[in-house]
Amino acid sequence: RSRAFTAGPLPPEGYQITAGSLGGRTAVLLAGADDDGVFYAAQTFAQLAGDRRIAGATVVDHPAMPLRGVVEGFYGKPWTHQERMDQIAFFGSVKLNTYLYAPKDDPYERDRWRDPYPARQARELAELARHAAAHHVRFTYVLSPGKSIGYNDAGDRKALTGKLRFLYDLGIKDFALAFDDVHPLPVWNSAADLARYGTVSEQAAAAAQSDLTNRVQREFADRHPGVRPLQFVPTQYSDLADSPYKKTLRRTLDSRVKVWWTGADVVPTSITSGQARRAADVWGHDVLLWDNYPTNDYDRAAGRLLLAPYDKRTPELGEHLGGLALNPMNQASASKIAEFTGADYAWNPRAYRPADSWRAAAAYLTGGNQQTTRALLVFLDTQHLAPSWSDAPWQPPAPALKARLDAVERSWQAGRKDRAVAALRAEVDALAQAPGRIRGGVTDPGFVTEAKPWLDALTLWAQALRHTCEALELRSNGRSTQATRAFTAAADVAHQASAIRTLPGATRPQGTVKIADGVLDTFIQRAPQLT
Repeated sequence: RSRAFTAGPLPPEGYQITAGSLGGRTAVLLAGADDDGVFYAAQTFAQLAGDRRIAGATVVDHPAMPLRGVVEGFYGKPWTHQERMDQIAFFGSVKLNTYLYAPKDDPYERDRWRDPYPARQARELAELARHAAAHHVRFTYVLSPGKSIGYNDAGDRKALTGKLRFLYDLGIKDFALAFDDVHPLPVWNSAADLARYGTVSEQAAAAAQSDLTNRVQREFADRHPGVRPLQFVPTQYSDLADSPYKKTLRRTLDSRVKVWWTGADVVPTSITSGQARRAADVWGHDVLLWDNYPTNDYDRAAGRLLLAPYDKRTPELGEHLGGLALNPMNQASASKIAEFTGADYAWNPRAYRPADSWRAAAAYLTGGNQQTTRALLVFLDTQHLAPSWSDAPWQPPAPALKARLDAVERSWQAGRKDRAVAALRAEVDALAQAPGRIRGGVTDPGFVTEAKPWLDALTLWAQALRHTCEALELRSNGRSTQATRAFTAAADVAHQASAIRTLPGATRPQGTVKIADGVLDTFIQRAPQLT
């Protein structure tokens, strides 16, 4: 009950934990504003009592954002059923309350949207819906009919509501209609659309999408118990211009419908308070952030795991938007780093500290083992770079490694060559030991499987850096011929490392694996010039 301990009611999903004495006995009491709040109290209690002890304490907590989630919305190989089951349980444990099912390469979600799922896949969707409910996660199905629907075609409208009814009968109660990636504008797929809306234009496309969405809201969502108002993914989803398309939707779309927006770009380098406020004004609806991080399904992300913490989003986001969902990588388990830190941010943006959350995410994946956590953080640093859609990266490459290698170079140039070699040797040891410790100590086996090419490449890059370290030591001792051979060996191993490719079919697009590129490779290439 929400008034169990506090003077007033807790906000939705809020909770309180009190540890102390009750009737002369030591006790821990959990209370929540609702069932979700009680569930979240239990998650926090499990963290506090990790060593089976808890100090006397009172915790009162509630989320800043009402919607906090993950959207499986990438191109390429969709997650497997077991990966989704694992992810949903993970979401509940870190207080994410929404999972949007929107894999672009599921034909029944997009190209064959009219068709019901085959029996096996239908059973899996039903199981996911039940599993999500058990973990206090809203399973939201995103249907994408935009490429082929006849907006004013009676048969297609019937097929659309029929598909949603089929999904509702599987236990799914939250839905979104998506009209994204039909750029620059959809084409009419029926004579009825041309007759009703005229030549395709921004206004006509928005009117057609609005009419269809409003009809589905009235004739499906409003008539089925437990279904929340629809969500809507627009065709123009990644800017702030007040276009004829947005003006039409702002005027005609049912006010209850929530609108998804990706920020000021497809992959935004940052999101400011002003941008969030502008988005709410431009759309005139409750706006949700579809954040395309850590997704790696675009060319600039080829060969990368995006493992930096969630960052560069204003702490005031929740004051203007109704929530956010991260669009993850093809690699489900590796996505947990960004998902964990994104969950921290969405729960309490003003108290969020990216570096602290990043370390906590690493500890989560290692079961709290300190040695493995340190090794994992070494690896995560090599995957820190976050590319943008069309500009410079918005998270830098390997910032911790770069700082240490820069310090090595400064020591060498200042004449403290022994100190430089000793520091570099310590760096080599940390990089060389990380893959083995990760393989043996990370508790999520999926992470180790997904990261295999990167761990293999890191092993080789560590060898190349070891040869570099040996070369510098030989040079400092006046053994120039042997140093040259060691530098050559370093270059040869670096060439081998840079040729390792991503697992076939595991990610889109394929590419050569990147390890601290622009930092580690640059140091190895520049080291022979250190004299």
